[in-house]
Parts: sequence; C-alpha cells; structure tokens
Amino acid sequence: MSPATAQILAATDETAEAAAIVERFLVASMVPDPETAARYISDDLAITFTGGRKYRHPRETTAFNAGRYKWVKKKMERTDVVPGRGETIVYNLGTLYGEWPDGTPFEGNRYVDRFVVRGGKIVQMDVWNDSAERILTARGIVA
Repeated sequence: MSPATAQILAATDETAEAAAIVERFLVASMVPDPETAARYISDDLAITFTGGRKYRHPRETTAFNAGRYKWVKKKMERTDVVPGRGETIVYNLGTLYGEWPDGTPFEGNRYVDRFVVRGGKIVQMDVWNDSAERILTARGIVA
C-alpha cells in the first residue's frame, strides 16, 4: 500500500473511550473546573485556542474565557471520532451560548474543537469558534 492510500480503521472500545474522555473534559471545562478537566490531559498537552493562542493547561483557557465572556457554555451537538494508529482524533461540534462581558446574551455561536487522544489522555486540543465574527458584527464591522 502506498503512503497516499487511506486506510479505513474500524471503531473500537478505544475510540469510544476517547470520545468519552473528551466529553468529560468538556463538561468539566464548562463548570468551569480546570482541575477536574486536567484529569483527562497529558503532561505535555498542547492547546491552540482561537486566534492561535497557545496554552498548556485548562486553567489557562479558563482564564482566557473569563476575560472574553461573562460566562459561556457549550451546546454539544455531535462528537465525531477518527480512529488512527496509536491515537484517536475526536471532533466535538456545537454552539456556544452565554453572555458577553457587558451582560449581553448570545447563543448559536458555532464551535469546532479537535482533540488528539493517546493512551487515554488528551495530548492536543485545537479550538475554533465564531466569537470574533460576532464581536466585529456587534461593533458594526462587516468584513
């Protein structure tokens, strides 16, 4: 088989567990309870948050969110799992809802979180959402 040929790997108990790990991590993160969320991460976790911000621990993303939102929660709509060799990729998609720092409520703010899970721990997290677009629109900037 050539390196460019995709392989289809079947879902396993390992991939189901990876999805459960990610969902438990996200639930703890929404409380927010970064210390409980940290139970699900590796010591060398690499987080790339919105805007390319780099973090190493859930307490750092909690602190960032505390400045961007008065409060924020996720409405998790789906979790997609991609099994791999020695790791599982987990995508969690849905919408954010909450309040901006000035108390203005919002909902329907799309997000995609991508995780890499190895050995039962999250080793990588990448976060994308529409918050910046919504902030621009609220300021009358349509770009």
